[in-house]
This record gives sequence, structure tokens and C-alpha cells, in this order.
Amino acid sequence: MKSGYRQGTIKSNIQVASNIYEIKLSLCFPEASSTNSTLEGSQSISSFKGKPGQFYMVRGWEALDPFLSRPISISDLEDGIITFLYEVKGKGTHIISKLKPGDTLELLGPLGTGFDLNSTGKIAIISGGIGIAPMIYLAKSLNTKIDFYSGFRNEVYCLEKVKKYVNNIWISTENGSVGYKGFITEIFQPEKYDILFTCGPLPMMKEVLKMCNDKAEVYMSMEKRMACGIGACLGCTIKTIFGIKRVCKEGPVFSGKEVLFDD
Repeated sequence: MKSGYRQGTIKSNIQVASNIYEIKLSLCFPEASSTNSTLEGSQSISSFKGKPGQFYMVRGWEALDPFLSRPISISDLEDGIITFLYEVKGKGTHIISKLKPGDTLELLGPLGTGFDLNSTGKIAIISGGIGIAPMIYLAKSLNTKIDFYSGFRNEVYCLEKVKKYVNNIWISTENGSVGYKGFITEIFQPEKYDILFTCGPLPMMKEVLKMCNDKAEVYMSMEKRMACGIGACLGCTIKTIFGIKRVCKEGPVFSGKEVLFDD
């Protein structure tokens, strides 16, 4: 096992849409203490921990290929069971999708910064595609009910998990099979809100930031290919008004005021 990683036992690993899977795990060997200061709550690790917006580095293979672990956001955390929602994109996630209950994964985390759960005012969440993953946990954890906007390509998934935590849900699909036909940004109303949390494709988040301008404060969960997950390799940097920052360490949640998008 890689240094700092712990084993989780798979409770379930089910397909919820085309190439989209939900996996649930419990900690294999609860630890009374740990010397790994990278991990939040490392002095007493009896179960998985983490805040909305944080992630784990996950690997389900012993071979050197694939070489890199996969960063996956926490989608839910309850009663010691952690849930990840992930999209099968390459070899690593394909391997994970084939694992069965009782199999184990190696995990490092929680890593990165999460969303501010003490935000006040009129709040909306806007997600695109697999960007819904961390927003499920966020909607559940906020101290107030919010509006939820979610865009998908064709298939809608996992919205039933947020229904009891939100006031309203707006849905869009590119093919018009469910909800509005088009992009979720085309029906989003930024003037109605004080704070917006967003996660999804970069073009979507860039458009959200442009739409909000001075209307609402924006916080976005950025995505970058990661190698180490702890800020050592500098492989997941983005441009900000304060210079280069690491998505895995200073993020993945950033204020929209600081992120610089390439034109």
C-alpha cells in the first residue's frame, strides 16, 4: 500500500447512468492515531472524514499501470460510509467500475479545501454533468435550503438525492429529454441570488462567472489532472490574480474573483 493511503471496503458499486457509477465504502481498519499530518482529523481516524468540496485520491489496483491515483470528490458521508460518484473516462476509473462489494480500494484523504458551509443570503448551486458529485453533499450540508440548477448531456441522474434539501430544482438536457433543452446557464437567473456554488465543465463555470459579474458572489470547484493530491508535484496548477495556485492544495474550491480563465 502507498504511504499515507488507507483501505476501504466496497459496500456497493452501481451504475446510475451511462458511464456514471456510485460507489460506497467503509474504512477497513479504523485507526486510533496517525502520524500523517496531511489528513484532516488524523489524530483519531475511526471512519472516513471530509467536508463538501474535498476529495480523496483513489486507486483500485496494485500494478504500476495506471501509475496515478484518481482524485474523486466526496459525494456523501454518513454513518462512516463514504460515497463517491464518478465517471468512467480512462483505465483507472474503468478498473474501479468493475470492482464488487467486498473488494478493497486504497484512499488518501480528505484533501483540499471545501465549501464554506456558513454562507448566508440567497444561495444557488449550479452543476454540469459529473460536477453534480460534490454538490449533493454540499446541498445536504448547508444550513439553509437553496435552489439547485443542474445540467446534463442526455441522461439525468442523482437529483433525487438533493430533493429534500432544496427549495427548487431546475434541469436542462442538451437533447431536451428532461427539462429545458439546452444549457443550464440559459435558464439560470443570477440576479435572484447572493451566493452561487458551482462545479462542472470549465466553459460552463466561466459563463456562470460572467453572468454573475457583480450580481452574486461565486465559489467554484475546479478540476485538474492530479498526480500526488497533496501539492508536492505542482501538476494541477491554475492561474489566479494572486499567481499560480494548486487545485489540490489551495483548492479545489476557489472564489470566482480570483480565478483567471484562458480566453
